[in-house]
Amino acid sequence: HVQLVESGGGSVQAGGSLTLSCSASTPVACMGWFRQVPGKDPQEVALMNTEGHRRYSPSVEGRFTISRGSADNILVLEMTSLTPEDSATYYCAADGDRYQCYWQSVTKYKILAQGTQVTDS
Repeated sequence: HVQLVESGGGSVQAGGSLTLSCSASTPVACMGWFRQVPGKDPQEVALMNTEGHRRYSPSVEGRFTISRGSADNILVLEMTSLTPEDSATYYCAADGDRYQCYWQSVTKYKILAQGTQVTDS
């Protein structure tokens, strides 16, 4: 049973940077982030599998960078040039099906962390 713990987040001015981290209790095939604003559908942000393939939402590509630690159980999201539209609760999520997980939306993953707030100050 994989457990995720995320850290980071907070309040930042427009144009600033933040880093989110997520630690899995065991390496998992796919790890990613999605975000949600109250009253709106969750939105995939970025995804990375253990083979190094990455996927970004068009709204964050070029500004956010996703990476995984060498042990494949750490996920990091470096966010730069933040805008008010990036304000949301960010959730780290994971899926262990290495054959399917990359082809699914991170918003459909069942293994979730507790969520962390990113807000515009």
